[in-house]
Amino acid sequence: MQYIVKTFVRLLFLLFPFGLFAQSTYLPQGSKHQPFLNRLEIMLQSNDDLNLSTLKPMSRKVAVQAGEYADSLNKAGALQLSKVDQYNLRSLFMNSSEWVTSTDTSDFYSKKSLWNVFYKTKANLLEVNVKDFFFVVNPVFQQTFSVESGDKSDDQLFLTSKGLAVRGMIAKRLGFSAYMTDNQERGPLFVQERVRTFDAVPGVGFYKTYKNTGNDYLDARGSINFTAAKYLDFQFGYDKNFIGNGYRSLFLSDFGNSYLFLKINTRIWKFNYMNLFTELVPQTVDISMGNKILDKKYAAMHHLSMDVTKWLNIGVFESVVFGRKNHFEFSYLNPVIFLRLAEQANGSADNAFVGIDLKANIAKRVQLYGQLLLDELVTKELKAGNGWWANKFGIQAGAKYINAFGVKNLDLQGEFNLTRPFTYSHFDSVANYTHYNQPLAHPLGANFVEAIGIVRYQPHPKWTTSARLIVWRQGTDTASSNVGTNIFIPNTYRPAGDYGYKLPNGPLATGVNAQVLVSYEVKENLFLEGSALIRNYKSGLPEVSNRNVSVLTAGVRWNMFRREYDY
Repeated sequence: MQYIVKTFVRLLFLLFPFGLFAQSTYLPQGSKHQPFLNRLEIMLQSNDDLNLSTLKPMSRKVAVQAGEYADSLNKAGALQLSKVDQYNLRSLFMNSSEWVTSTDTSDFYSKKSLWNVFYKTKANLLEVNVKDFFFVVNPVFQQTFSVESGDKSDDQLFLTSKGLAVRGMIAKRLGFSAYMTDNQERGPLFVQERVRTFDAVPGVGFYKTYKNTGNDYLDARGSINFTAAKYLDFQFGYDKNFIGNGYRSLFLSDFGNSYLFLKINTRIWKFNYMNLFTELVPQTVDISMGNKILDKKYAAMHHLSMDVTKWLNIGVFESVVFGRKNHFEFSYLNPVIFLRLAEQANGSADNAFVGIDLKANIAKRVQLYGQLLLDELVTKELKAGNGWWANKFGIQAGAKYINAFGVKNLDLQGEFNLTRPFTYSHFDSVANYTHYNQPLAHPLGANFVEAIGIVRYQPHPKWTTSARLIVWRQGTDTASSNVGTNIFIPNTYRPAGDYGYKLPNGPLATGVNAQVLVSYEVKENLFLEGSALIRNYKSGLPEVSNRNVSVLTAGVRWNMFRREYDY
């Protein structure tokens, strides 16, 4: 995969040596600006830049472009932005100042810098903005301490992350970004249990045990990107991607570990077309032991997003994971072919998916969104209603309501997700929809029904509060059965036969994960936070005891996303 990508990139530079146009780096995962951009998309209703933004992370250039349009409408009286919205808009501009063109930037600069070198601007430790070169360096830090009820051990729950983030542009032609943190973490007991079960720390790759019950890991990401032929963007890197408009994604989420990828994005008129080619790691035993070369598998994905009306966006998704270890299937490199047809031409041995997503902005207050994922479906078997195992699909339906009930900056979101048993699985343990012992889509895997409710309120520019409730029901696999929950198990193993699989299927487990968060921004990108989390889990197996916990957390976060335990 590395050789293919390197050769492809060299070829692009040969083909377009003088044809590279201005490009942009991307907003980072968990960016504090994403909730505001979600609000802005609904308020503007018919802005193509935001309506086409089903893929995340979002380009800083596109975000600023949409923000400047909203700013112009607000100044003209055609759009009413609250004081909090205006603060968030200025913060967006301040943190992506290289793309700001239509507003005064004098307030971006600090009154006093450190040695006339550091914090000359409020947002960045070091910022260089001269002809043909833009460069930003920021420290990254997070420290939290937690107390868990029922934890009889003396081990302190904590998270310590420290590192560096950089980004820049060269001659408005080549963009680059890098992020690296060193992390030590001891999460709540249910997180520790998940690490032991999957041999994987959620969201990251290789890890080491830290003081018996904790984990020590590096999180390193980076990419280069450029634009060719005006409408064609290329990004090559090691990072995460997300496809969707909801809290979860049934197509591709950023829950798991980063991966090597080449992304080609074409945006023109009311269309956005993405090609994503990735190198993944199949299920591996003792992945944390080290001292071995891990096998590779690969995936190719396409997503076409279309603004069919000013307020309605529809997307089409397809993906294929191919299970030939360490061998790339070159027919999937075709950027315009239907991947399912190519998969059939190769003998139908690979794991192919298709899907459709949509979102509709209504009355500048509400957004409806959803996804339909088809792994495998036979209409005759579906109509028969006999629970055929291979009718594998997932459904998402959600809604966002901003300035709810006339209260400024009070936002509500409700979301419903389900996947049928055996969805994402395959007949071998290589081509399942996973990477580095973690799901590529939903953290629950398959065979579940989930409901999510989120309340977010920002009463003051510096204060943000939120409450999140996640409730789910899921079938439980046992040592002698496979009811379709564990997507790592080959789906050829079905002791119960081919029929009778309902949703959820098998012994029923129920879970509740509720969190309340209060966050205060001391200075730009520096947050003091406190949260309370309650998680109740009732197993579907009589021999497994119920696990009910509550966790209180306090911490500080600087220039990085918040670590969530939302499963």
